[in-house]
Amino acid sequence: MNFKFSQIVVLILSVVLLSCQKGENITFENPTGEKYRPEYHFTPPTGWMNDPNGMFFLDGTYHLFYQHYPDSTVWGPMHWGHATSTDMLTWEHQPIAIYPDSLGYIFSGSAVLDIENSSELGTIENPPLVAIFTYHDPVGEKTTSTTFQTQGIAYSLDKGKSWEKYSGNPVLPNPGIRDFRDPKVAKIQNSDGMASWVMTLAVKDEIHFYSSPDLINWTLLSTFGKTLGAHGGVWECPDLLPFTAPDGQQKWVLLVSINPGGPQQGSATQYFIGNFENGVFTPDDEMIRWLDYGPDNYAGVTWSNIPDADGRTLFIGWMSNWLYSQVVPTESWRSAMTIPRDLSLFDVNGTLLLKSGPVKEMESLRIETFEIGKNSSLPGHAFEFSADIDSDNFAFKILNESGEEILFSKENGLITIDRRNAGPNDFHPDFAAAHAAPMSWKAEKVRLFVDAHSVELFINEGEIVMTSTVFPENPFTKIESTSGLNDEKIFKLKKVMN
Repeated sequence: MNFKFSQIVVLILSVVLLSCQKGENITFENPTGEKYRPEYHFTPPTGWMNDPNGMFFLDGTYHLFYQHYPDSTVWGPMHWGHATSTDMLTWEHQPIAIYPDSLGYIFSGSAVLDIENSSELGTIENPPLVAIFTYHDPVGEKTTSTTFQTQGIAYSLDKGKSWEKYSGNPVLPNPGIRDFRDPKVAKIQNSDGMASWVMTLAVKDEIHFYSSPDLINWTLLSTFGKTLGAHGGVWECPDLLPFTAPDGQQKWVLLVSINPGGPQQGSATQYFIGNFENGVFTPDDEMIRWLDYGPDNYAGVTWSNIPDADGRTLFIGWMSNWLYSQVVPTESWRSAMTIPRDLSLFDVNGTLLLKSGPVKEMESLRIETFEIGKNSSLPGHAFEFSADIDSDNFAFKILNESGEEILFSKENGLITIDRRNAGPNDFHPDFAAAHAAPMSWKAEKVRLFVDAHSVELFINEGEIVMTSTVFPENPFTKIESTSGLNDEKIFKLKKVMN
């Protein structure tokens, strides 16, 4: 390859870290018809939302849990919100799953089906679902204590409808490190053929791997990342994933979110490719790779228990950025999730990278197709635009009746989204910006998903991805000034969120 991700200059601004992100309670009004409410992206019914948590698939249903403060539109005492879907698109809100208690707020984590009942929290006939999460003690945080974050578990014997906290919590005490959180757990087989539960945990600005036979007793295996990857912020929300490379090799990908320290300021998700054997992750190289080069995809993780017959690695992220997430101009709710994505490895001139493409289920939202010319009207604020790229460079923009616009382009090896004129942006000084991603190989296809307050750009079905939120005064109604593209189509997408 003729570019180096590690040479990208990362601009780091001071931001308010998670530990001090609080605000006053807000009384909510009826959100029906609320401005900026998406039509096909998941949002909470009211209140604050951030990281996706505890996602699993069971009996034909996808479960999405998420960091949630139901009493305000800014960060506060964290709960696990809950929603279910049969297609990852049409979501049904469920009652709050896990509430804070005397041990602390319920921070991010994961959930697994303990099919062999290794935890003995269920039975072989009715194996438990086990959620593993971080307890965050807000009282201890305000002292000189370094042990206010610990790992706890809860279990469900009714397929995720209700959860009982384990009486012996915490199952993993804090060894004396302030940032000690976001456990992602999976069953992984060692080289001797024996399988054990492995926890991937974010610890300050590195990763610690733990193992357990029963999801209750944990032993430290190894650490990773102290001198590798992007630093400058706290590491969060890791995920360790197996993949088959295009040449048939078995590889492991380690997702690690970081805040601040992303390529567009604020928060973002980096990843490493390598091998994981006997509890040790060994990267193939020291390259810094980013999952999404837009400013607004953070803390994403994958669903567990996806059937082998499906074979996909399915991901969703929080569609925001800690730089400005608490001041964006929504009313009764804050934040949405990205559209769900299918992760896979691809090769560019001998270097492996991670593709993050729209799931195939997105095509089921198409309800009308339009072929377009140089200037075409758009079918409302929920649509998909697709085109083939027939040049080294391309450019197009979407506009509305207020004269607001977003420019998308490729020039000089950079894919760019320019949202500087996309609508009100005075709520934060760093929101108005043009964001770019390096791409040295051929761009052949573009897909753009537009919703009420977001754009998600996919080049070559996810070889380069850029996610960006915008807050226009009016829906974008026109696309124009296209160059370097052909076979351009617009798909009107149906509304699936209330």
